Amino acid sequence: MLLTVDVGNTQTHIGTFRGGELVQDWRFATVRESTSDELGAALRNLLALRGLAFDDLDASTVSSTVPQLSPEWAGVARSYLGHEMLVVGPGVRTGMAIRINNPDELGADRLVNAVAAYERIGGACIVVDFGTANTYDAISANGDYLGGVIAPGVEISVQALTERAAKLPRIDLNPPDALIGKSTVEAIRSGVIYGFAGQVDGIVGRMREELGQETATLATGGLAHAIVPFTQSIEEIDDLLTLTGLRLIHERNH
Repeated sequence: MLLTVDVGNTQTHIGTFRGGELVQDWRFATVRESTSDELGAALRNLLALRGLAFDDLDASTVSSTVPQLSPEWAGVARSYLGHEMLVVGPGVRTGMAIRINNPDELGADRLVNAVAAYERIGGACIVVDFGTANTYDAISANGDYLGGVIAPGVEISVQALTERAAKLPRIDLNPPDALIGKSTVEAIRSGVIYGFAGQVDGIVGRMREELGQETATLATGGLAHAIVPFTQSIEEIDDLLTLTGLRLIHERNH
């Protein structure tokens, strides 16, 4: 089986594939100080929950937005899985031309998402990833990565609001009952959810003016399900987009 590891700033998403089929996936908090031994122990325990073991994994690949964790995950593969892990970065074959000023600065997760989205859509598309940052990535009709938009994410925006305004409470992201809140909590919840939905529709709408109004839009990321139902521009959510992209890139390098 293939192990795919998507290391985000907030969460790490792991999946195992047998051929093109996802066998199992897990999410856990990203700890930047983790060592390869700690990550290996966590991986072993997660596999054991599903009756799997290290011996079941014969290949692996990782993309990481936390630079210091890429070599640690590579160390897991080397020490515990008995092979070299493919680390997505410069020099890795993706099948996608990167049309930005400095391709090396493109985040691995954004590139992986773009590869998976184009494979799925087969034409011009936009990927909206709801993570620590909200990222919007544009792929052309012929499969080139064109660039994107980066905005502050939902969780860090809510955290900043409650930390800087002493009287405002922390909230969950349950759907608001109405736009006009009847309490402080309801008002904040409406502001966050409708505010980010409006951001998405505004940015996607402007991107479609450049790419074409029929450009398909996919969403992914941990908070997509909280925001997307209140948007008008996103057609579907794919929770496994990044893991699928990692699988595709691994196939293109072997």
